[in-house]
Amino acid sequence: MKFDLFTGSLAQSSAECLVVGVHEGGQLTAAAVSLDRKSGGALSRLIKRGDFSGRQGDMLWLTGVPKLKAARVLLVGQGASAVSRRHWRKQVIAAVQSVAKTRVKTLAMALTRPEGRDMDDYLHARSWVEAIEYGLYRVNHLKSKDPSPKLVLEKLSFGPVDRRHVAKARRGIAHGVASAQGSQLMRNLANLPGNVCTPSHLAEQALRLGQDYPALKVRILDEAEIRAENMGCFLSVTQGSAQPPKFIIMEYRSPKAARAPVVLVGKGITFDTGGISLKDPGAMDEMKFDMSGAAAVFGAIKVVTELNLSLNVTALIPTCENMPGSRATKPGDIVTSAAGLTVEILNTDAEGRLILCDALHYARRYKPQAVIDLATLTGACVIALGHHHTGIMANDDALAEELVSSGLRADDRAWQLPLTEEYGEQLRSNFADFANVAGRDGGAITAAAFLAKFTEGLRWAHMDIAGSTYVGGAQKGSTGRPIALLTDFLIRRARNR
Repeated sequence: MKFDLFTGSLAQSSAECLVVGVHEGGQLTAAAVSLDRKSGGALSRLIKRGDFSGRQGDMLWLTGVPKLKAARVLLVGQGASAVSRRHWRKQVIAAVQSVAKTRVKTLAMALTRPEGRDMDDYLHARSWVEAIEYGLYRVNHLKSKDPSPKLVLEKLSFGPVDRRHVAKARRGIAHGVASAQGSQLMRNLANLPGNVCTPSHLAEQALRLGQDYPALKVRILDEAEIRAENMGCFLSVTQGSAQPPKFIIMEYRSPKAARAPVVLVGKGITFDTGGISLKDPGAMDEMKFDMSGAAAVFGAIKVVTELNLSLNVTALIPTCENMPGSRATKPGDIVTSAAGLTVEILNTDAEGRLILCDALHYARRYKPQAVIDLATLTGACVIALGHHHTGIMANDDALAEELVSSGLRADDRAWQLPLTEEYGEQLRSNFADFANVAGRDGGAITAAAFLAKFTEGLRWAHMDIAGSTYVGGAQKGSTGRPIALLTDFLIRRARNR
């Protein structure tokens, strides 16, 4: 779909459909006033009759509005005159989803800009595109008949934009499109069932990206090569599965960037039964989303390559299944990591940290400016933060703050949790250097404390996306988070470094 801007009055638009906001109490927005004047007071008469109050979440379709070129007008209730980012995003998504059910090919939208200190024309345009593409996403289901009507919408304009700021807004559109493409790739991968999205499938997708983007160098380590790297923790997770593990390496190099790379590490457990520490059956089907960290890294690499950012980025994805086979690791087993540290595995369902620790050690060879790992690591993070914030723990507060700040700008929020030495002490073992779990207390943080033992000398942050990256139950599906956060972070790094 093509995105564009308009700088004049919405009433002058030649689009087939116009979307305009109305605030609570029937207060017309500036764009709605322009339509009201053009139509000889049609909207104000409707408001006076009490047909539409502008309450948050309400929508009303109008047809045949006098003197307008558009055949349809959609009124969107924006609630209070001060619109929050969260409510504005919901309004945009609901409106575009409603329009998508029609045969409209061209659409123009004007809603009150949300509040926000950083909400300039660039970020506003980027947010428009991200929200619209999120709303128009179609799940890549495997049904024999496609239940979704074909999208006929071809062009979408939004505004009005001050003529002086058009260049900034157009840059926002370009960045928003790339972010949306990264989110779509992530969601497509994460939504696939475990029998389709295997480690080998992820490896194939990486190779395909390498073919599509010459600046991206892709290498896949097989099991023998993983063993040669002494990744004993990683191999301990995969040994109960018939699916061979893969270690995916994607390196994006910009000729304009001389600095060391940002390294992104993604947890790629394509299905997690818990291993011998078997999970309860309820909602185990959702464990196909346990590779969402890997999917997020795929999405981030897509963004970087689409935008040709002046930043070097390396992606590392350890990927395998965690199955309870006859060769599976048992509670009490002790394994040796690539760093040479020994780990007593007390719970085989704490497997994500085992594959990540070897990947974090591998990241050292790049002498990175920063390392960020992304993982659906703990249910404890969901208990702590719910499904609203991604949990961030780091050995570098400046890096953590950079990520939190990007989350605020992108409306893809994150929250920093403490990571002090007491949590690491909870991992003591009588038989190995340390254990892989430390009980229920502070579970999200002790998981990060485990990873921290492998990051000495690195500027590192851990993002626990277990609560934010997918929705369970009847609405099951990937949310595409935290692609918007990563997009903002990487763009700002490319500009500022």
